[in-house]
Amino acid sequence: MSGVIEALHIFEDHHRPLLSHTYTGRPLSPSQLLPLYLAHPEPRPSLIYLPNTNPPTLLFNLSHANLLFLLTTSSEIEPLLALEFLHRVIDVFEEFLGTPLLASKIESSYDVVAQLLNEMCDTGVVSTTEGNALRDLVEVEGWIGKFLGGINLPGNAPFSSNTPTQMPGISSLGPTSTPALPWRRANVKHTSNELYVDIVETLSVIIAPSGRPLSAFATGSIAFTAKVSGVPDVLLSLSSPSGRHNIDSTMELPVFHPCVRLAHWRSNPGELSFVPPDGRFILAGYEVNLLPLPTSSLTSSSSNTNLKLPVSIEVKTSLGPTGSEFEVRLLLSPPPGPGQSNSSISSLGARSSRLGGSTSGSAFGSGGSTPKSNLEGLTLTVPIPVDVRNLSEIRASRGDTTYAPGAKTLEWHIPIKEAGAGTATLRCSVVGNFDDDDEGSSNAFTFEQYDETEGYQAAGASSPRAAEVDAEKVKEKDDKTVARNKLLMPTSARVSFGIKGWLASGLKVDSLVIDSRKSRGLGDGVKPYKGVKYLSVSRGGVEVRC
Repeated sequence: MSGVIEALHIFEDHHRPLLSHTYTGRPLSPSQLLPLYLAHPEPRPSLIYLPNTNPPTLLFNLSHANLLFLLTTSSEIEPLLALEFLHRVIDVFEEFLGTPLLASKIESSYDVVAQLLNEMCDTGVVSTTEGNALRDLVEVEGWIGKFLGGINLPGNAPFSSNTPTQMPGISSLGPTSTPALPWRRANVKHTSNELYVDIVETLSVIIAPSGRPLSAFATGSIAFTAKVSGVPDVLLSLSSPSGRHNIDSTMELPVFHPCVRLAHWRSNPGELSFVPPDGRFILAGYEVNLLPLPTSSLTSSSSNTNLKLPVSIEVKTSLGPTGSEFEVRLLLSPPPGPGQSNSSISSLGARSSRLGGSTSGSAFGSGGSTPKSNLEGLTLTVPIPVDVRNLSEIRASRGDTTYAPGAKTLEWHIPIKEAGAGTATLRCSVVGNFDDDDEGSSNAFTFEQYDETEGYQAAGASSPRAAEVDAEKVKEKDDKTVARNKLLMPTSARVSFGIKGWLASGLKVDSLVIDSRKSRGLGDGVKPYKGVKYLSVSRGGVEVRC
């Protein structure tokens, strides 16, 4: 496939054209393209084929922050290349214009946006997409440059507040500022040298009504922040609970930033050798299967003990005399400390040096004390069936609940100060939308026909039989009510939370070292300040079915 990108269009609120940039050929105009896109029924795929246009067109689309990005080509092209280009455009716009990405920012910075789009794609061929390389190719005038330009001083060169100061008379597009590495800016200078590693894992767990996990995965990302002068060569060592030699069994399907030396990772699993870009970037991503390989039959519950989560959910339905109540129980067992991060924290703290009056202890805790893990953002979401009219008698042992009559979900929020270890319960009663016939039959009075010839005593003689019949009717009515309320019970519950200092996979950082022999421009005797953070989050990812 040798296709090229013909045009990129940006719309606000999916209807107002905001920007149109043509790379090559004579593509469809925004006024022609938008109706064809909106005519496609939802949910719209990322790639839409338009056979009725002249010529037939491939339309790639992506929505982000109330903006619609449309990319067109009339020739065959690798779909992942076009979609990745759209993601890179958004990332670069956010880096240069700031987050969140708004239409007003694009409109007020058309000169910067035009330069970025020209550098990122040349005549339809994807070119420079790394933000650090674009810093040296695109002129961004900061507030200092605007001030100096306003007073018309000779020899002032435009520069950004996010980039190092350049000498007057030297153009930012000159060959001396061209970076040797496409992902790192040239002549990087920092007053304080710092390295930070943030490992974040997002949980996705589904638990059966029996309590057995059906699936349990964690999607991890290693974010790296490098604020180091010159060109540092970094070695990051990782390990798993079963040892560094089994890191491949923990980090499944790993993906790396282009700066990572893959040959070194293959020969030394667990070691990432790289020259980092300047600033914050995603160093690696991976996936972890939290359930061990099955060693017995599927009915075995031995895997229950191997899945350890800081929050466990138990849902009981059809409680009470009429089966109109349900109860959700949360078992909170957050780790008492930073968990697996203790060893990595101490090892990195020993290598850190005093910079600007701060020591490594300020980042990782001082002395023998370790910061406690915090279970924050704890929210339970219970989907409510559509036939439920209201929830009455909502009783929560901790936190607050949010529900409006007729709403689709019930939310239970537990603040940090109440999210300590222990058990929290939530109990509710459901009220359904009954039919008029059922309402009438349940509330109407019943009359028995009285025969005057039998007399009062005769009617009273048949009262035991009538009482038996009434008892059967009451039991039948109760059974009907229980069956009807069973349809009003929730079928699942999801919990969201974030916990610091703990990773579900047990992954940890053993060491973070800068190779002084391979590094350039760092300075003699400079030891960067280092820090590591672990975070596990569940954005409604832990779900129990009932």
